[in-house]
Amino acid sequence: MLLATGRDHLRAGRLDEAIRALLMATRGAPQSVAAWTALGNALHRARKPREGSVAHLNALQAANRDPAYAPILSAMQGGKPGEAHGLLAARLKAEPAEAPALRLMAMLALAADKPALAFDLLARLILLAPAFEEALNLARRALYAMPSGAAHAAIDAQLRRAPGHLGYRSFRASQQDRDGDHGAAIATLRGILADAPGALSAWIQLGDLYEATGRTQDAIGTYRHVLSIQPALGQAWWSLANIKAHRFTAADVKAMRDNLANGKLPAPDRMLTSFALGKALEDAGAPGEAFPLYEKGNALRRARQPYDRARVTALAERLRALFTPDFFAARAGRGDPSGAPVFIVGLPRSGSTLVEQMLAAHPAIEGTMELTDLPRAVGRLDRPGGRYPEALATLEGDALAAIGRAYVEESGIQRRTGKPHFTDKLPANFWHVGFIRTVLPNARIIDVRRHPMACGFSIYRQYFASGFDFANDLEDIGHHYAAYVAMMAHWDAVQPGQVHRIFYEQLVAEPETELRRLLAYLGQPFDPACLRFHESARSVRTPSASQVRQPLYGDAVESWRAFAPWLGPLETALGDTLAAYPDLPPH
Repeated sequence: MLLATGRDHLRAGRLDEAIRALLMATRGAPQSVAAWTALGNALHRARKPREGSVAHLNALQAANRDPAYAPILSAMQGGKPGEAHGLLAARLKAEPAEAPALRLMAMLALAADKPALAFDLLARLILLAPAFEEALNLARRALYAMPSGAAHAAIDAQLRRAPGHLGYRSFRASQQDRDGDHGAAIATLRGILADAPGALSAWIQLGDLYEATGRTQDAIGTYRHVLSIQPALGQAWWSLANIKAHRFTAADVKAMRDNLANGKLPAPDRMLTSFALGKALEDAGAPGEAFPLYEKGNALRRARQPYDRARVTALAERLRALFTPDFFAARAGRGDPSGAPVFIVGLPRSGSTLVEQMLAAHPAIEGTMELTDLPRAVGRLDRPGGRYPEALATLEGDALAAIGRAYVEESGIQRRTGKPHFTDKLPANFWHVGFIRTVLPNARIIDVRRHPMACGFSIYRQYFASGFDFANDLEDIGHHYAAYVAMMAHWDAVQPGQVHRIFYEQLVAEPETELRRLLAYLGQPFDPACLRFHESARSVRTPSASQVRQPLYGDAVESWRAFAPWLGPLETALGDTLAAYPDLPPH
């Protein structure tokens, strides 16, 4: 009754009466998405955006308890996107400004490889609840799933609707960063901060850009500035920890301990501060104190991003079933003939950034970044009416060549130097070696592999903002590492000699020897500049950014051993893969 009364007042423009009635409605039914949504709309219309945003945030939280949303959530969790879409479409037709429906519909659009639609839905959600961090992250994911030109056009459209909007301007900076236009991105962020000095997310973004472009001291100063404004902000503490060469002070350690002792510290801040304090204590030589903090940080992240081992196993089986010697023989000579791409694959924290930095110092090879163009090409085949990888078998030679050509053209936005070759260092592309060999048969593929215990623990202690859902549990990491090794063994069997493998430990021990082997595989002469990789000023957007600006050192090779007493679950999950390293386990 109160909800209906509040809606009547709202339709009639009686905003004060509407707000009073709807406040009472939410007190009586705090689980009602409809009540919180109506209150949020009334507050926005009354020019109370902060209060309106809080109401819409409450609507998002209420969706998990509202009986009206149970069928929608059940359909999404049960793998029935069509059913969920119909239910959500009905709700949005009745109330276009319902935040939970916009969020879930955007997630469906992303899953269906419709990033432009997802971004439009999320843009509407961001206007309702600017502080909803998940919407900002999903919007960035949608933008990264679009070609650069389309992403800029989408941002332009939203800025025309809401000129000066800080969130959309931050997207502009992200897109400029993605395009490699770092000076423009920094200028955009400084413009935001001139208008809104308290925009902490923009300060963090600026610090990240400084770190990526080698301005480490500027990055540290920026993160410290954020902490002077908000001493409990976990993102700022982790950003400092993520500068591998940075060391925390005793005062920093005390401040992080005090923050974690606060029972009201939000879960995201608790998670990031746990990782950061763990890093501080590890650097101080206290692994026994550091490991429980890594455990806490990973447990909090695992609750948000669980790992599906069955899905990984099923994908590997389907890839092996499709990509056989006969499959490749039937498509020999097809695909786009470009030999420009150099793919660097493997697992995170394996040494792949080091290899990329070395290659980027060569006069014939340009370093780019972890490009999203190849997964986007794969995603176009994995949609209603088709399924990856099986859909690849239905394509003729011209279609295969068009896919490869589109990848080279779309990734061209990252190229600045005119060098004939460029790197694409997205680790998870190890799943797509068969796809690469089909659509770009002349591309080169480098597999960078590190000792499974060293790599596994390095993954575990690293916070990843997105992706890598296997990274939050030692057993899951072991399972995924073994799946990666088995997948690469399959590619070696069906495409012998087409993937060049580098072992991190050997590269550190004999860098010139390994580099000569690698460059011979790439058809390039050895260049001593590759050994001076740390002198490069190129942007690096990985956790190893500060490390690859230092001369080669081998400290990381054995650093995991200090934590060996706690790594039993990783060792057990690795099984024969660990026992056989660097060779393959017996079949």
